[in-house]
Amino acid sequence: MRTAADAGDAATLLAAVPAGRRVALVDPRFVGHVHALRLGLTDPRFPAATVPGALTAQPEARGALLRALHRTAAAVGAGAPVVEPDADPAPDDRTVPGRIAVALEAEGIAVQRPALGSLVAAVPTDPEQQAAAEAGLASVDDEAVRLRTAVKAHDGFFTTYCISPYSRYIARWCARRNLTPNQVTTASLITALIAAGSAATGTRGGYVAAGILLLVSFVLDCTDGQLARYSLQYSTMGAWLDATFDRAKEYAYYAGLAIGAVRGGDDVWALALGAMVLQACRHVVDFSFNEANHDAVANTSPTAALSDKLDNVGWTVWVRRMIVLPIGERWAMIAVLTALTTPRIVFYALLVGCSLAACYTTAGRLLRSLTRRASRTDRAAQALADLADSGPLAQAVAKVAPGLPGAFTAPAVALLGTLVMIGGALFLPYGSPLTVAAAAVYVVLSGLAVARPLKGALDWLVPPFFRAAEYVTILVLAARSDVPHAVPAAFGLVSAVAYHHYDTVYRIRGGTGAPPQWLVRTIGGHEGRTALVVVLAAVLTHTSGFTTALTALAVAVALVVLVESIRFWVSSSAPAVHDEGELA
Repeated sequence: MRTAADAGDAATLLAAVPAGRRVALVDPRFVGHVHALRLGLTDPRFPAATVPGALTAQPEARGALLRALHRTAAAVGAGAPVVEPDADPAPDDRTVPGRIAVALEAEGIAVQRPALGSLVAAVPTDPEQQAAAEAGLASVDDEAVRLRTAVKAHDGFFTTYCISPYSRYIARWCARRNLTPNQVTTASLITALIAAGSAATGTRGGYVAAGILLLVSFVLDCTDGQLARYSLQYSTMGAWLDATFDRAKEYAYYAGLAIGAVRGGDDVWALALGAMVLQACRHVVDFSFNEANHDAVANTSPTAALSDKLDNVGWTVWVRRMIVLPIGERWAMIAVLTALTTPRIVFYALLVGCSLAACYTTAGRLLRSLTRRASRTDRAAQALADLADSGPLAQAVAKVAPGLPGAFTAPAVALLGTLVMIGGALFLPYGSPLTVAAAAVYVVLSGLAVARPLKGALDWLVPPFFRAAEYVTILVLAARSDVPHAVPAAFGLVSAVAYHHYDTVYRIRGGTGAPPQWLVRTIGGHEGRTALVVVLAAVLTHTSGFTTALTALAVAVALVVLVESIRFWVSSSAPAVHDEGELA
């Protein structure tokens, strides 16, 4: 810490600080809570941030900070105004940190101004303001505020009332022992894997232990995010771990239940894969809709207005959040049913509950899209194209085929291709060349669906249709093959592909774009993988070679996408964020 006599002295002192370090300016008259300073000065996600009387800059904003300090020193020294003459700055912008924040924004640097709520952060200029600031400081317990804001503002009923009331204290306990969110996330994963192993024993004691451990894993899953918010420990690795481990835990647990059921004489692998497919398709509906509409112009509709009204009625908020079967309610249901019933009943409940939730959420998104008059952006269209995951075959068709006219052409063509592919897998003779022909039709229709920018009102349905076509086709062909272990191998393949699709979502959310095209080409795109599985089923009809081929394909896809994903998320190009997660 260094004390500067004025802005010019501050510039001199900051210039001597190594270029790779974060720096902060605090007005010596600052009065406020310690947590207000934490929020303004220690959050790593933004190039610059400010609260009244204090400002911080990351290395990428250091140059602009020094220029602003020199200009401020010159302006103050000359008695000139530090903002435009016709501007009406807020009182906080008249302090040196406030002036610097305005100057940084003028240079195009995004300056974060965290919401402080009841926390005090002020620079008093007279005894009256000093007394008011000190009174506010004494009346608010910043530790209580810190604990309260560690919990997400919008969460499910089970998480809000059954987990967060005590998990926030676990987060504080971890913070005081210098544990990191990544360590808690890893502990949650390990606990879930032990739960899956317990379920795989196929015994009642194992099922009871699995249910308890799954709930413990969920408590830790809530704690890691609360710890990150409590201690402002956000990181690139944390973003990757938090974004992917939830799915890894859930899918591993499904596999453990399926293994345990087989040991008890009940093969439920098809149900386990069906539950995974349904959950993944639910998520891609949410992701696609949000990406298509989050920056749309005139983004309003009567349906959205009704939803906003219902959000102001307390009991409807919780009912609507519970209907979608968010992760807290879902994991609680799985844990209780595992301990008390059988894996088959667990999967039946999952399939019914997730189907109802999918119908509710998708119907609401359809109504919003049809009643919304919005102009979608090029960025949204690119995000949908990336989520579509079109490989070389579909891209080749899109290059030679003209964009089909009509507002609803893309989703209609994608739906037709999905019905042709799933229908062929379901109803044509297993291994028939006609199924291969259906796959060829699917490839062509997939290319036609993405031949023009996806800016239509319902074009967000294109990626979910493609996910359903690929995942369900793999499930159906493996189930119909009557080959030992084909469905577990298909489970592994869908898990690897789903990881790639979730990774794509979180990269787009971080603002860094989709995975590189070489990766999409290497793993074939959705249409290439679907066609390959169909051909393998036709060539290796009713032989163990089909299981071997599915396993090899799963391993190859997993290796490629995991290596590239790990390289990206631990690199400096990954966004320093902590994902807040989806309700579902």
